[in-house]
Amino acid sequence: SGPSLAVSAVLVDDDRLLLVRRGHGPAAGTWAVPGGRVQVGETLAEAVTRELREETGIEGVCGHLIGVNELLDDDDPSSHAVILGFWVSILESTDPDARDDAAEARWVDLGDVTEYRLAPGLAEFLHDHGVITTIT
Repeated sequence: SGPSLAVSAVLVDDDRLLLVRRGHGPAAGTWAVPGGRVQVGETLAEAVTRELREETGIEGVCGHLIGVNELLDDDDPSSHAVILGFWVSILESTDPDARDDAAEARWVDLGDVTEYRLAPGLAEFLHDHGVITTIT
């Protein structure tokens, strides 16, 4: 039936990136930016802010599109996701509270992001779009 459409919220505050550790699904246990599938009848901006709020309790404003990350699973051709990454502005600087399918949520210094076990393709996406300076 085609790939699933998802969004991600890229939130940087005081040289820190907001990350969540996935609690469920194929990327369980890895760290990612907040995000998930777009629901029927929902705009992309609504999906971004909903996912951010559901996973971290943080309120934000969806900004411009950063880029697209496409994930294909060679072992499961039906697992195909197109993820649109958006900049998000935080409304109030606060500590995240892991909720929904996030097992943990935290602010991570930009220089330390690649020390975490990141979801597939995330380090390259963040590097390619200038969020982090190195991926090794």
